[in-house]
Amino acid sequence: MLTRELQSQHLPSLHLHDKVYQALQLMNDNQITHLPVLDGEKFAGLLSEDDLLQSENDHALLSALEQSFSSFSVKEEDHFLKAVQLAADNGLSLVPVINEENELTGTVTYTELLRHASAFMSLNEPGGLIVLELPSNQYSFNEISKLVETNDAQITQLNTSNDAETGTMQVTLRINKTEISDILATFQRYEYNVKYFFGEEQYANELRSNYDNLMNYLKI
Repeated sequence: MLTRELQSQHLPSLHLHDKVYQALQLMNDNQITHLPVLDGEKFAGLLSEDDLLQSENDHALLSALEQSFSSFSVKEEDHFLKAVQLAADNGLSLVPVINEENELTGTVTYTELLRHASAFMSLNEPGGLIVLELPSNQYSFNEISKLVETNDAQITQLNTSNDAETGTMQVTLRINKTEISDILATFQRYEYNVKYFFGEEQYANELRSNYDNLMNYLKI
């Protein structure tokens, strides 16, 4: 999904000739902490509520704060996950969307981005979630997928993240069944570290405890 498919036109934008108090009022009215600023038809930058509150004169023009503008924005043809990452990394309440001519074509709020990210990851669909932790050099999608499929289940979503300091990888799996105790047992049997899981937890927790007790017994 591209950002041009999500952009909204209902949020206002600011102009260099607007005043600080006007910008603060617009942010308050729309319950956001950022707004794009235009120089004519061109995107001049993104202004935050914190920058406005640091101004000593509520009647100062926004042009006087131009050095505080950030350049955060995404292009219309960017994937919407780029906007999600930009907003999350920089604490943005919205992300401006611009075209090739540097003209503002719309904005996407962080709330809206999270809603689409949830739908993208099928979080509203029934199923289980399993997070594995393993050395990065031992990751094998084929093996993980095969272990899930041997339990009459399928992976509907898979995400990975790496920790450069420890050399470990976290693999997050969305499974198309809520009763995941058999899948957990399979991963444990193949010595995968199951860090978290969400599903039929009571049975799964009992299974994990029994498995750990058995492993401890065999080590004696």
